[in-house]
Amino acid sequence: MKIIFLIEDGLGDWPLEELNGKTPLEAARTPNLDRLAPYSLLGTCQTIPKGFPSGSDVANMALLGYAPEKYHTGRGPIEAAAKGILAQANDVIWRCNLVSVSEFGPKGKMLDYAAGHISSEQALKLINWLNQQLQDKEFKLTFGLQYRHLLIQPNAPHKILGLTPNPPHDILNQSIAKDLQIYQKYPPLFQFLTKAAQLLANNPIWPKANALWPWGQGTPLQLENFTQKTGLKGAVISAVDLIKGLGKAAGLEVIEVPGATGLTNTNYKGKVSAALKALKSKDFVFLHLEGPDEAGHCGDVKAKIKAIEFFDKLILAPILSQLKEPFTLAILCDHFTPIRLRTHVAEPVPFLIYRSNYKYKGFPQFCEKTAQNANLFIPRGDEFLNFVQEQAGA
Repeated sequence: MKIIFLIEDGLGDWPLEELNGKTPLEAARTPNLDRLAPYSLLGTCQTIPKGFPSGSDVANMALLGYAPEKYHTGRGPIEAAAKGILAQANDVIWRCNLVSVSEFGPKGKMLDYAAGHISSEQALKLINWLNQQLQDKEFKLTFGLQYRHLLIQPNAPHKILGLTPNPPHDILNQSIAKDLQIYQKYPPLFQFLTKAAQLLANNPIWPKANALWPWGQGTPLQLENFTQKTGLKGAVISAVDLIKGLGKAAGLEVIEVPGATGLTNTNYKGKVSAALKALKSKDFVFLHLEGPDEAGHCGDVKAKIKAIEFFDKLILAPILSQLKEPFTLAILCDHFTPIRLRTHVAEPVPFLIYRSNYKYKGFPQFCEKTAQNANLFIPRGDEFLNFVQEQAGA
């Protein structure tokens, strides 16, 4: 039995007045999801454990079967794993955004967590330029993808792990003063960021990127081998380093798809083709799409609906028509990214489980409400994969 996870990052949302009380998922045209829902198992899953931030790093780690309480050290180390960065046990790795702020000072506000969605090509030029200008002995910028990069701090003092700056997407249009006070607790870091902001203020490559924002730091990631843990040979497909890093650390095959962007203009056909090809030799594929989450962070309801409809038409439809039976399909999000908040929340996420050789008694539509009304609740995200395996073998 083949098992496919289709993850629509940030899919979950709240009812919106402009949608007459519907969520974007309810409002979207999803004929393929609606075709599955009456014969699928619906429910909700708590992907974010109590006390953890509502992030994709925590949630997707859990959905791959790894308890964040045991394995999670920070977001930066996960993305570093995607790059194959060999770090020592006492190194600290930060996720580092290129951002737009009104000013890098106590009166400043966070304007854009993605610096105007800088392209990877421009970002590479900018990171290289910054490293040449900064030439810092303690901190080294490493290129990632688009606005997502890494700041590596070899042999870092242990106290650096206790700093808790906000992820930039959590403080959009809000003051950065409290976060700057956190950075100031380690003066070398604050001095590095201040110098970087001074340089970026007049950078010739991408003026919208006028500051660095490190967060999500931790020591190197180590995960138990996925196949040994689950008995499944698998692969991950995603545009973002976060998912690739989890896959590499778990010993899964990480499939690179040209043109995968992490936005709504991603290479859907390429992702589907890669998934179908992988399933010829593997038992499990984890296919991740970032589009709904990005739209949620931007507060763009039309873009979120579009991302959901693209998933239904360009991912789900061809998989259903081309994948050979028997298979089990799990469709869910890692976390909610409500349009109204423009950031993540930790409430239980809706899921749909479809088995090609078995008909459950489901609901007319897959959405947040029907999933909640199904009265099936999985209290821990790291238990979800095992639950799906049990369904697949039932």
